[in-house]
Amino acid sequence: MCGIAGWADLEADLSEQQPILELMSEKLSHRGPDASGVWISPHAAFAHRRLIVVDPAGGGQPMVRRRGNCTYIIVYNGELYNTLDLRRELEKKGHVFLSSSDTEVLLTSYMEWGKKCVEHLNGIYAFGIWDEKRQRLFLARDRFGVKPLFYAQRGSSLIFASELKALLVHPLIKAEVNREGLAEVFALGPARTPGHGVFKDIWELKPSYSMTFDAQGIRRYKYWSLESYEHTDSLEDTSEVIRGLVKDAIERQLVADVPVCTFLSGGLDSSAISAYASNAFISRGLDRLNTYSVDYVDNELFFKPSAFQPNSDAPWIRRMADFLGTNHHNIVIDTPQLVEALAGALKARDLPGMADIDSSLWLFCREIKKNATVALSGECADEVFGGYPWFHREDLMNAGTFPWACSLSERTAVMSHDLYEFIRPEEYVAKRYEETLAEVPRLPGESPLEARRREIFYLNITWFMTTLLDRKDRMSMAHGLEVRVPYCDHRLVQYVWNIPWDIKFWNGLSKGILRHALRGVLPEDVLMRSKSPYPKTHNPAYEAAVGKLLLEVLNDSNSALLPLIDVKAVRALAQSKSDYGKPWFGQLMATPQMFAYLVQVDAWLKEYHISIV
Repeated sequence: MCGIAGWADLEADLSEQQPILELMSEKLSHRGPDASGVWISPHAAFAHRRLIVVDPAGGGQPMVRRRGNCTYIIVYNGELYNTLDLRRELEKKGHVFLSSSDTEVLLTSYMEWGKKCVEHLNGIYAFGIWDEKRQRLFLARDRFGVKPLFYAQRGSSLIFASELKALLVHPLIKAEVNREGLAEVFALGPARTPGHGVFKDIWELKPSYSMTFDAQGIRRYKYWSLESYEHTDSLEDTSEVIRGLVKDAIERQLVADVPVCTFLSGGLDSSAISAYASNAFISRGLDRLNTYSVDYVDNELFFKPSAFQPNSDAPWIRRMADFLGTNHHNIVIDTPQLVEALAGALKARDLPGMADIDSSLWLFCREIKKNATVALSGECADEVFGGYPWFHREDLMNAGTFPWACSLSERTAVMSHDLYEFIRPEEYVAKRYEETLAEVPRLPGESPLEARRREIFYLNITWFMTTLLDRKDRMSMAHGLEVRVPYCDHRLVQYVWNIPWDIKFWNGLSKGILRHALRGVLPEDVLMRSKSPYPKTHNPAYEAAVGKLLLEVLNDSNSALLPLIDVKAVRALAQSKSDYGKPWFGQLMATPQMFAYLVQVDAWLKEYHISIV
């Protein structure tokens, strides 16, 4: 993984703009601590920060290759999992390679197939290619948005980068937020409308999209979509296909010239990844697989089962680590660390995020990076296979809005009257919800219930999953740790998309078909364990700490947050009885996370010097 930035302008001469490129590059140094490079021509300039994962000697960037009288330059963040397949195909077409890096394979794919190169890729990626002869910039992003790519057009310039912070240091771009940006933060956050950059006139290239920028301006192309068709495979055949796709995705994603580990929570998803990875390590004669889990000081004293988090991970982690014989590491986080890391998590995301759920992952990844550079995680299995309560609970399925944020009342209760009137939160959320439903690839003849479940799956894949992927990328890459997500393999997602619910929900079990497919891979008790989400702290000291921080914000007459909130209502909330009840976002974000979110909003407004326009 890496950090990329670039600037194209067909009307100006960029030859003397290296200081700006280097400033953008420096803002991405955490994503690529191993090397850096800048390439500049009169009308295009690229910067790259490298995290070395494959081919240390031959994968340097920006990479330049020539074919005939054409010159192509690439900056790339990501990993291709079908590099060898593509290389063989391209060699048959006469291409000669100078390295073993996937960067060169990707650039050569563009040289051969042009903008259709993305149709050949299996991986996670965001990249920019400058075609010197055609004076054209080509940008592309992977199918599910695992890797980020933001851009902004200012006059005749197109500027892009892996993270917002790198765009915001460019002199043409200002840290301004308008009505839509405030609605994103207060009505939808920490989710974000696909393609929306929150800051005024900053956008994120949507997943499954590519775009060109040349004398004709910007043109965007959607190169991949989920397809709906009747699923005709039997239960056993379906199970066999899933097992093969999961195994292949995991084994492909173990490729690296640096240490690889896995996240292990003792749940179905991470246990399966660790099992296949451990077996691959053994078959390749490698040292024992390193696995990692996260917990909190004294959490066992305060944990209370709920519908969203039915049991603690600790005994299940021990069960799987012993079963697989992995070299297991349990990272334990204390409350003061968790609170302090809210600032680091905010700077990593450049936006208010998932509060302690972000900061704990930020701390977790910092510890893992001490011993590894690549990790595999079980992210996205719940969105793909239907693991969340809102896939089967009627009240959540039929809420008429995003099921992970069913009520706006918790949000509107803390908004000032002026903010409420300015952003019209109910209207804004309803608009984004209806826009998404209009995109759902329908299957004619489906029952109303199956059609509704298809909508829920689409909402999850395009919204909730991208929120978690955004979190995973930013918290891990803040420390130069590359996290891969095998359940996001597009072949697997496409196949599971059309499996009817009675098969997905095999034996009345959440993610039943995945459990069926993994029989014999995992112990029976782990195979049948109830879903438990990413662990959060249940220590009341955390709520007390963030409540104190929030009161400090309320007592600061210079805080930019105050005009945006109902100070009296928020103060009463901060001084009220502890509440770890119904989440206001997702499965884990209850009142303590609302406190931390508002603290992050305050810090965001201040530290990013944001102007509201």
